[in-house]
Amino acid sequence: MDLDVDTVRVAWSRADCVLRPGETFLGGGTYLYSEPVPPGVTGLVDLTGLGWEPWSVDGSGLRVAGTCTLEELLAGPGGLGVPGPYRALGIVAPCVAALTLSAKVARTATVGGNLALGLPAGSMAGLFAALAARAVVWTPDGGTREVPVADLVTGAGVVALSRGEVLREVLVPEAVLRQRTAVRRASLTPTGRTAAMVTGRAGEDGAWITLTGSVGRPLGRAVRDHAALDRWIDTIDLAAPTAPTALPAPTDSGVPDGLAGGGGWYEDTHGSRAWRAAMTRRLAHEVLDDLGDPT
Repeated sequence: MDLDVDTVRVAWSRADCVLRPGETFLGGGTYLYSEPVPPGVTGLVDLTGLGWEPWSVDGSGLRVAGTCTLEELLAGPGGLGVPGPYRALGIVAPCVAALTLSAKVARTATVGGNLALGLPAGSMAGLFAALAARAVVWTPDGGTREVPVADLVTGAGVVALSRGEVLREVLVPEAVLRQRTAVRRASLTPTGRTAAMVTGRAGEDGAWITLTGSVGRPLGRAVRDHAALDRWIDTIDLAAPTAPTALPAPTDSGVPDGLAGGGGWYEDTHGSRAWRAAMTRRLAHEVLDDLGDPT
């Protein structure tokens, strides 16, 4: 850990979330603490002081705070990812497990932090995109905007958040909580980083399938049968990879340069493009089979 910063201050209110020159937000910090401080970062603003309730369920659905830890998410409705009356949440536990993290990290790492990193292996994007969730974002001018979680990550390491914006919470519609879901994951080794993950949800228009891990940004589509699934996967460009060697420092806009990727297959040391494409196809068909089972 190399945190050579000049200041750390706790945000107790929204007014404290206005960034000063050189500052960046701190959630759980598990990724930030594992890397050298990005160039130009001299101070941290700790969001955990805002005291947000980790999660809640009301008439509109499930609300998960940006500072909700992965451990708290697992202890959400039903407990430890067990769906109970909210059957869609059965994929929570396997999506958290896909991060292959220790109990210590799970107690600290946050949902918002995982989403804001925008890494292909960040399984919170696959989870909440499958659940048709929307991200509520605080803007620096005191306003609020919403963006579908499926559109929040726009490339490998690129998210639709400008400097000074805070991911306040994600909202899962109440109707979605009662739908059937499924998930499959693959990696090169039993405890390796996720190289391909497919999440799915059974909806009125067929199965909604979301691909993450194997692509630079979440890709989702409604399909009704295996033939339609194959036709969609065939359109993903094998020749348009998104394969950064490292995440660059944020720019003034808060978005890393040079990583805005197209819809191609991702490649790094955890899997080639061709292997990821083949694994994704297999996993997607398995998910579709699961969603087709009425039990």
